[in-house]
Amino acid sequence: MSALGDKAFMRAFLREAGRRVLDFSLPARCVACGEIVAEVGVFCATCWTALNFLPAEGCTICGLPLEGTEVDTCGACLARPPRIDRIRAAVEYGDISRQVAMKLKYGRKIAVARAMARYMRPLLTGDDIVLVPVPLHRGRLWKRGFNQAVLIAEALARGTGARVEKQLLRRTRPTPSLRGLTALQRRKAVAGAFAVRPEHDIAGRTIVLVDDVYTTGSTCSSCARALKKAGAARVELIGWARVLRPAPFAR
Repeated sequence: MSALGDKAFMRAFLREAGRRVLDFSLPARCVACGEIVAEVGVFCATCWTALNFLPAEGCTICGLPLEGTEVDTCGACLARPPRIDRIRAAVEYGDISRQVAMKLKYGRKIAVARAMARYMRPLLTGDDIVLVPVPLHRGRLWKRGFNQAVLIAEALARGTGARVEKQLLRRTRPTPSLRGLTALQRRKAVAGAFAVRPEHDIAGRTIVLVDDVYTTGSTCSSCARALKKAGAARVELIGWARVLRPAPFAR
């Protein structure tokens, strides 16, 4: 074996040895409950079966399941087309998916973003897309220290060729908690709260908003309005979890 081959073999041997030591000292844990699992970024059997993974099919716009019908667009979207052209989420919002989102947002478990992206990535479509995280107001960003949507977007972009534009969209003012508000109150609370930075040219582009949890869509619809006003041809949204029934959680 040549000297070059010897070095390559030794590097591979050391990498494998290091991986085995790391696996022994810091075993992979379930993303949700922390149970030891076979690999990083997956769920244990109990948490996996408790998750309701949403299909990529359904209404071509809102993504909600269309059961017992051959139409491809639901009646609600036909009657009142939303500002967001395509909405998809990996899982239904429930106990386990909420736990995962909270670990990232408030538990500062940054690695959780990669696990979320792993299950969101198959929902991405198109080759020339721009991933735009739903922004936080600077006050909330300073307090939290990071924007969870940015972490998810960066993880999504790895291996896809998609570009992440973290500064394209900005929140122009702080908005109140949407918890407990009616649909009309939510729309008013976020109306005009987002703007596209003037140095970004998005005319004719497809923008994919990225967020952790999609609830009523008020925040993301306000983002979509600002993006389309700036010239975006199409605005989509991809999230980790989605509320399918009314719930007390709001972004």
